Amino acid sequence: MKKFVLISIAFFMVTLLPQEKAEAQVLDGIYVKEHVPARRAASYKPLREADVMYSKRIWRLIDLHEKINHPLYYPTTPIGSRMSLIDLLLWGINTEGLAAYSSDDDRFTQPISRTQIEEQFGAVEKLITYQDENGNDISKTIKEEIRSSQVKQYLLKEEWFFDKQHSIMDVRIIGMSPIRFYTPDAGGEEIDAAALQERRSMVFWIYFPEARRVLANHEVFNENNDAERRTFDDIFFKRKFSSYITQESNVLDDRRIAEYSIGMKSLMEAETIKKRMKDYEQDLWNY
Repeated sequence: MKKFVLISIAFFMVTLLPQEKAEAQVLDGIYVKEHVPARRAASYKPLREADVMYSKRIWRLIDLHEKINHPLYYPTTPIGSRMSLIDLLLWGINTEGLAAYSSDDDRFTQPISRTQIEEQFGAVEKLITYQDENGNDISKTIKEEIRSSQVKQYLLKEEWFFDKQHSIMDVRIIGMSPIRFYTPDAGGEEIDAAALQERRSMVFWIYFPEARRVLANHEVFNENNDAERRTFDDIFFKRKFSSYITQESNVLDDRRIAEYSIGMKSLMEAETIKKRMKDYEQDLWNY
């Protein structure tokens, strides 16, 4: 009897092993990606107040329509672990405890809740009325979803400074704010065409040094080499994006360039600000 039981157990183990082995071999790729999920954000060089000879507060805009910035916008719907920058930020807020701040608070003093973020995206409850097959009016409340693809720009707040200890002009990103483009919902009412034009609004602010721990663990698509994918933190740390200056710290309440210049003149003013900072660094050296 004992011999029969042992034989039966051995038979079942033999029949189960191939199945378990086959399941273990199912892998979306040729190897297990372990490097990126375990990565940590690269540390900044130590910096003392006494080392900073010059600093300038700058705000710059990243437009996701530009080709070099596409990795920050796509995929519009997450593909496995791949996601866009805004989807990653929302994931970090929901699951990693990443703090979001009010859209008009770039000093990070007014934290906002998930409900407030949904309101900024227009993901609110809405009452709709329709007729059933018998012609009866039926009212129903539905909840709109967050459409992350509406985020097409990012505003960065950063600090440029000259570090005399290392003799370099360097930069640190302080904050990041997604900018949403949307068309107002008429709600079934007839309104003029001007009111239905596309609008833009800032959704929230993120304190960038805190967000780096999330950005460093998620890769960005590389169209040239799937085996060498940078992380979101690499994109910003190595400045692999295109942007232009929209504001600098100034005596006139830090007014934006758009408040005193328009069109091509605004871009020329942005280049003037950039050149002014470069000239400061160059003027420190004798040739």
